[in-house]
Amino acid sequence: MVILSMKFRSTLPPERVRAIMGERSVQFRALPGLRQKYYTQDESTGEWCGIYLWESAEALEAFRASELARSIATAYQVVGTPRVEILIVHFTLREDTQVTV
Repeated sequence: MVILSMKFRSTLPPERVRAIMGERSVQFRALPGLRQKYYTQDESTGEWCGIYLWESAEALEAFRASELARSIATAYQVVGTPRVEILIVHFTLREDTQVTV
């Protein structure tokens, strides 16, 4: 499994950001290899963050090359460049998300 964290600032009001998240969630549900996505906000900075749990690095890379990924900055009126982190999962606490390495 692979985790993608994408953190950004938006010029939009919070209620509009949350509405866009809901509207676009249908597209994310259809992505092959995306096991879960968490829509979050850092309370201390106001930054919005998408945390994605992918079945494989290949599924993540297919997403990153997609139009859906390229549309994030425009959809949310992102200020500057989003901070992106990719993390490899080596071990999980719960059995329902166990990783084979």
